[in-house]
Amino acid sequence: MDSLDFLLFYASLGSPLFGFSPSISTGLLPNTKYFQSVSMNVDYAAHKLACYLSDDGCSPLTFYSLVEASKFAKLWVQFCKKYNVQVRAPFRYFLGEFMPSDHANSCNEEFQWQWQKMKNEYDQLSRKVDDAAQNLSHCDLTGELAIFSNADSRNHSTIVKVIWENKEDSSDHLPHLVYISREKRSQHNHHYKAGAMNVLTRVSALMTNAPFMLNVDCDMFTNNPQVVRETICLLLGSKRETVCGFVQGPQLFYDGPADQVVISNEYMVKGVAEIQGPPYEGTGCFHRRKVIYGLGPDEVTNLTSEKGKLADEHELVKEFGACQVAASYYEYGTNRGKKFISYPYPNLIHLFQPHGIVDSHGVYSEFSAFLGCAPSDGPAAMIQQKRWATGLLEILFSISNPIFSIGDLQSRRCLAYIWILIWGLRSIPELCYAILPAYCIIYNSNFLPYFCLNCVPVQVEEPGIYIPVALFVIYNLYTLSEYLRLGFRIRSWWINQSMERITTMNAWLFALASFIIKFLGLSETVFEVTQKDQSNSDNNDGTINPEEFTFDKSPVFIPGTTILLVQLAALATALLGLQPEAHRGQGSGLGEFMCSFYLVACFWPIVKGLFRKGKYGIPFSTMCKSAVLAFIFVHLGRSSSNMG
Repeated sequence: MDSLDFLLFYASLGSPLFGFSPSISTGLLPNTKYFQSVSMNVDYAAHKLACYLSDDGCSPLTFYSLVEASKFAKLWVQFCKKYNVQVRAPFRYFLGEFMPSDHANSCNEEFQWQWQKMKNEYDQLSRKVDDAAQNLSHCDLTGELAIFSNADSRNHSTIVKVIWENKEDSSDHLPHLVYISREKRSQHNHHYKAGAMNVLTRVSALMTNAPFMLNVDCDMFTNNPQVVRETICLLLGSKRETVCGFVQGPQLFYDGPADQVVISNEYMVKGVAEIQGPPYEGTGCFHRRKVIYGLGPDEVTNLTSEKGKLADEHELVKEFGACQVAASYYEYGTNRGKKFISYPYPNLIHLFQPHGIVDSHGVYSEFSAFLGCAPSDGPAAMIQQKRWATGLLEILFSISNPIFSIGDLQSRRCLAYIWILIWGLRSIPELCYAILPAYCIIYNSNFLPYFCLNCVPVQVEEPGIYIPVALFVIYNLYTLSEYLRLGFRIRSWWINQSMERITTMNAWLFALASFIIKFLGLSETVFEVTQKDQSNSDNNDGTINPEEFTFDKSPVFIPGTTILLVQLAALATALLGLQPEAHRGQGSGLGEFMCSFYLVACFWPIVKGLFRKGKYGIPFSTMCKSAVLAFIFVHLGRSSSNMG
């Protein structure tokens, strides 16, 4: 059996101790439910595993939570293995659907007692972390936390702490567990997640140097206890190491609407995977270490003295320095640092192969190895989409563009990459098409082949109308068939069609604006952490209701609200008979009205937000700004119409 290093990334912004308001920081503070779920409890020899957690916020609460979670994990792992528990994330196991009576050992009094004991232990762990989150700013940072006393989340030295070491090489104990917070200095670019992943790769090479690595986010948990064994079989089954450089698992969510993700994985990702392998999705991916380095087998054997064990701390510092390879200057000041930049810079997205494996093929896993946490509300979803689209645009216009960096890329693969990379660019034509029917209705003109509304029954005056109507119907019927073939309802299809319009004309539009500002050198792109707080979930089981959309005062909702108000103004103009006289007798027809009605239907969540309050209502400030923009559009349009 080969060894595996788990690389966990946690993008915390810090704690109230470091100047963040409690309302902001507590939503992003670590939740212990994940830490012991990803790597501590899989059916694999524990002494062959090592878990490295990167805390990019240098938060003492993150470290404290990890220490406490590791104590609970020692009990939890034994419980799961003894009673063959399959759902090994405790926060899911104890939600309520996995009661002792549902277990195969339900008649066993010992199991009943152990189940209740584990639940009490988990509840106690949760209370400890919750209490620490509330009181940490008033506590003295002493003992193990003393190293955080003078640390600032944006300016601090490297912290590497071995929380647990499997010294006895026992498969019954926990894997190695290491906490890492890389050095942050204002004079060095940190490159967000890609920079953190490079640090994890280097530190793990010095300490355990396992031939395989798995990188996951800390909001994910293992959905399949056999995932390591099954994946290692795929990696070891290839004839050459470069034939299978990585195994990418699908990204699925336990608390969000699964239909859109399943559709994308089934038809898009699997389709791309059949053409020279799948793209690297940034998480849930098993890497072959030697391939990600771009090195031969003999070039990495000198990084650690004893494979599979944590190397002696003093020897590491003397020979290499585990803290040194996590320093902010390392990639700029050493040859080894420049050579081992495996994750490309600069971008905010991590959807494509890292630098060292762009020339190798991957395998797309059929089993759902991990489940992640979906954005908890509308604003968080928009932030995530904005960050993804911004990162894709950065890749499109950078040397990291896989279309230019891979010589043997097939044409179909290039088309697939282009389709993904231009997400942000799609916002402009879609915005224009959204405004066009409203403009035509308000000023009684047309852009579609003409429908005569004065005839009863309605007659088609121009046969050309059949072309756009046929394209619209065929596209929607085909996308609907994709949902129906996988067992989803028509309502699921419509909700996702609606959200696609909202996302494109809101989040992706802001992503394009953010990229242009950065491209012109007017501002730097800021990495925005996606809010994923389960406490904001709508349902008792922690899932999110896809039919309820929430808002906040973020400007990201202004474009969508403005478009909706423009459409409503256009329809009101027509119904009240306020349209001007048609030019040459060909005014707006049925086609323009249908387009406007369709957009209002797509923006129905925003329509409801206009009349609701609280988090489900659009803030009054957003409505005022959108109303002003809509008025300017109508006024300027009227002026241009009169000039015409």
